Amino acid sequence: MRKPRLSGAFAFWTTMKFVDEALITVEAGNGGAGCLSFRREKYIPKGGPDGGDGGRGGSVILVADENLNTLIDYRFQPRYRADNGRPGEGRNKTGAGGRDLVLKVPVGTTVYNDETSTLIGEVVADADLMTVAEGGRGGLGNTRFKSSTNRAPRRTTLGTPGETYGLRLELRLLADVGLVGLPNAGKSTLISQLSAAKPKIADYPFTTLTPQLGVVSLAPHRNFVIADVPGLISGAAGGAGLGTRFLKHLTRTRILLHLVDVSLVDNKDPVEVVETITDELEQFSPSLAARERWLVLNKVDLVDANEREGFITALKDALNWPHSVYVISGVTGEGCELLAYSLMSRLEELAIERREDPDAERAERAWLDQMAEEAHERIAELREIRRMQRKGVDVDDEDDDDGDDDHELEVIVVRD
Repeated sequence: MRKPRLSGAFAFWTTMKFVDEALITVEAGNGGAGCLSFRREKYIPKGGPDGGDGGRGGSVILVADENLNTLIDYRFQPRYRADNGRPGEGRNKTGAGGRDLVLKVPVGTTVYNDETSTLIGEVVADADLMTVAEGGRGGLGNTRFKSSTNRAPRRTTLGTPGETYGLRLELRLLADVGLVGLPNAGKSTLISQLSAAKPKIADYPFTTLTPQLGVVSLAPHRNFVIADVPGLISGAAGGAGLGTRFLKHLTRTRILLHLVDVSLVDNKDPVEVVETITDELEQFSPSLAARERWLVLNKVDLVDANEREGFITALKDALNWPHSVYVISGVTGEGCELLAYSLMSRLEELAIERREDPDAERAERAWLDQMAEEAHERIAELREIRRMQRKGVDVDDEDDDDGDDDHELEVIVVRD
């Protein structure tokens, strides 16, 4: 496998506060009022009405920017308002329209109405646009009301108010492959083995505190993005640990890699570990749990060489896994090259299938929407539980939503 190289490559990295949710209020501009005016010129008696219409209010528009990786700016500035339209003027002059307010957000941002929790839309590609609040219409000048029976109308209308909404912005990182597993399953080690990303690696739980992204580059124009999220523990679907908070970032992936530590260092039964993670995924989002998920048996280098083959065979038979199974060592690199090329080939197959079969593309779109909706609902439930706990019970900082996203995100992208 051709490892990404920093020398002779275009590389950039960012380290910033990672915020994947933000509440904002958007207010579109009001339409300008219509004008009441009559034509007054020398030698032209009874010139008639000439009041112009008001200008349209500015709208609030979101635009996806691939250079952004966090919603942190919207934590400090939660209210946004577009310009109002100008009133109409005499001589049938229409008032100037209000300028639209364009807000930049990261690619992968989903927008919900915070009051109704209804999905408004999402931006999934660079430069995608979405209008989240329409500007008001301009009012009518008195010229509009002239008729054969009313030669000098004094009627005008005011502009309509612009739309105002409370929105919840939710960021879901775009990745092709997602890693799931218990803490210390070796997910960070694997992502550092396959890509140029250098996440923190240590032998204690919750080393990974925020999602990590890495670009796996195999050849020119053959690369994919892999995402690692904090490890899951038993009870994660009920809010325990860190993993559930970030599982929504896997709802855009095509393939999940389920990493299992087979070293037996902590005396955990690998079969029970697999069942634990599967149960947590199903509780969080049944659609995510049903996603194509490959089993990756990691840390095989720690299994006795004389017992390795028999142990792995027995484990595969016990699990009866419906999808692909790979045996690797994230530390030594054993099996990682085969895994990377297999993932690339499978992703290319899925892309061709969606491109050639409209039904497959529609089914994939529906599946992605369903995963996103289930994740949103589950996280909203946990958020409400924590809110109620804070009203009557002291809550530790790690369970307080106000500090959930105050972490660092490092994204390293390498291109030859």
